[in-house]
Amino acid sequence: MSLPLQGITVVSLEQAIAAPFCTRQLADLGARVIKIERPGVGDFARAYDSRVNGLSSHFVWTNRSKESLTLDVKEPGAKPVMEALLARADVLVQNLAPGAAARLGLDYASLSERYPRLIVCDISGYGDDGPYRDKKAYDLLVQSESGFVSVTGTAEEGAKAGASVADIAAGMYAYSNILAALIERGQTGRGKQIDISMLESMVEWMSFPMYYAYQGAEPPPRAGAAHATIYPYGPFPTGDGKTVMLGLQNEREWNVFCQTVLEDPALATHPDYASNSLRNTNRDSLRARIVEAFARFSAEDVIARLDAARIANARVNTMADVWAHPQLAARSRWRHVGTPAGTIPALLPPGMKDARMDPVPAVGEHTEAILAELGCTSGQVRALRDAGAI
Repeated sequence: MSLPLQGITVVSLEQAIAAPFCTRQLADLGARVIKIERPGVGDFARAYDSRVNGLSSHFVWTNRSKESLTLDVKEPGAKPVMEALLARADVLVQNLAPGAAARLGLDYASLSERYPRLIVCDISGYGDDGPYRDKKAYDLLVQSESGFVSVTGTAEEGAKAGASVADIAAGMYAYSNILAALIERGQTGRGKQIDISMLESMVEWMSFPMYYAYQGAEPPPRAGAAHATIYPYGPFPTGDGKTVMLGLQNEREWNVFCQTVLEDPALATHPDYASNSLRNTNRDSLRARIVEAFARFSAEDVIARLDAARIANARVNTMADVWAHPQLAARSRWRHVGTPAGTIPALLPPGMKDARMDPVPAVGEHTEAILAELGCTSGQVRALRDAGAI
């Protein structure tokens, strides 16, 4: 299988989610990713939970297809190993604590003269400078700082996303910037520094809520699983106790919805609901009408009616439903990946028909092999282990 990043080597001083998610995607495309972990314990995300045959759900998701090298980069004996790795690397990714990379001499300014082709990607909460530079940042905190929590949740209370969206956003921007830097290096022959901030990544994702609140205007109200400004657009209960999600985008769909789904054509021209702004203003009374109509049907019946009317809709699936989703099965999107605790299913990366999907490594699984590749003798490996450097 030929993949676009074969021949590219990535060294990553990574932990938690943002950097590992970035480098896993590089590995998906064929890059060799050498993950540097703390001797003994490894990436602390390994201990977040034990839901996947005793392994962490976070870790198995973000760390397949990597080689694990245990190395304490603070130990003097580790420095020659790092230098040997960087001499062969195309990309260095790090999301250490603020300022740690610079203190270790692993920042772009320290490395670029010796390794002019090296791309250095720093992932942090708030960026390499500014008044928040040294502030610790975790996913929930950045969801809050970016304003995401203020527009998510119910009218009574804000809520975080159920997934690590700030980490994922930063990981995605790191991934895409690294791909662009590799193309740029092919033109210039030089590497560069990439400075990825979780805050900036999430603020970019805030999209319409920020502009909706432009120049001090009221932000969109929190509306739970419903849309804040378009109606009807959100969850509605059905007669069998289930919930259906639906979304209307224009007046043509509103007319069809009234005629075909609700079987109440007159509602389409009702003075309280004749435009989206009116429907949004009067959403409580309109919701009562829709709930009353849907009470006559099961969720499957409502979905059939919506499909017949070509109205966008979805089931409110559980995680068990997603594992068994017929669309993913029909498109053959599942593969199997090895782990230290056995084989598990994994989703083929979006947009790809082939990807590198090799095992999730055990802590330090590849340490001795990588050190041998770098020219370390068995005696040197023993000395590094005795010193606690690996």
